Order: sequence, then C-alpha cells, then structure tokens
Amino acid sequence: MRLILASASPRRLDLLARIGVVPDAIIPAEIDESVVKAELPRDHALRLAVEKAQAVAAREPDALVLAADTVVAVGRRILPKVEDEATLRACMKLLSGRRHRVMTGVALAAPGQPLRSRLVETMIAMKALSAEEIDFYASHGEWRGKAGGYALQGYGEVYVRHIAGSYSNVVGLPLAETRNLLKAAGYPIA
Repeated sequence: MRLILASASPRRLDLLARIGVVPDAIIPAEIDESVVKAELPRDHALRLAVEKAQAVAAREPDALVLAADTVVAVGRRILPKVEDEATLRACMKLLSGRRHRVMTGVALAAPGQPLRSRLVETMIAMKALSAEEIDFYASHGEWRGKAGGYALQGYGEVYVRHIAGSYSNVVGLPLAETRNLLKAAGYPIA
C-alpha cells in the first residue's frame, strides 16, 4: 500500500523513521492555515490535519495519506509559526514562566475507508526566561517555521521545566497514535 506524507516537515519524516515507516512520497498539502474566527486551538489543529489529508487524498485517491498539524497555545491563544525574530521574541516572552499546550492533529485518509483522526495534547511548563536567554535562543535560528517559535528537540529544550504527555507530539507527530492509525488502516507496521 502506497503511503504519502502530506507534510514537508523534516521532523515528521524523522519521527516516522523511528517507527520503521518510510513514506513512498512527500506531497505537502497547500491549504489555507488561517485560524477561523473564535476557533479553539484543539479544533484548529484537528481541522487543519483533516483538511491536509483530504486535499492530498483528492489528488492521490489510491494511496494512504498521512497529515498532521501542530499548534502551540497559551490558553485560547494560538501562537503563530514564527518566521521573524520580532515574532520569536514576542512568543518567548509570552511563554516565559508559564504553562502552555502543544496539540497535534493527525489524520489518515485511506482508500475506501472513513478518514481517521486523533488529537494529542501535551502540557509544557517553561522556565522564566531572561533577556540573555532569549537572545541566545534567537541567535540559533532553529525557531524559524516552528509553531510558537521553539524546538523541544533543539536548544529550546533547556528552557523546559516540565513536560506532561507525548514528547514526539511536541516535536510534530505523536508516534503512538500515528502508529495505531496506520495499523487500523491496514498499513504493514510492526
């Protein structure tokens, strides 16, 4: 069975390799990822994952299509995917000394089967950050394109005091749930 990853994220590709999965193709879904007015973070992450899977499955109807979307939220506020240093600094100041949630919606479209989806949530407590720590983090650039502006698998890890939930979820793809979705769809996985 042909598997397509509907994501250009190198982190998701690396995570899939950890469970022995190598997609046959990578076809990023090109959808509007804007937040719908009054949309809650959980709903946003799951909606985008489903829409990404559906968009690629419409072009590749005979393949399994795996899609995901990760959201960082403080309360009901969804933090952006950070592309510039000013946005990074604003996100880091907001996260400093606070708890926040990282949610990933995962969706799998399979030929002749109903679309399957899951939402995984992880709680993170970040230490209070000094201006020097934010400067240090900003200097590394790993934050570009990351929801909320930090990478738990990189320099951002030193600022995390506590994590409750799935580590792989925070990196971008909850592995246990993804494995279960693939198995349920008949994908050969150990």
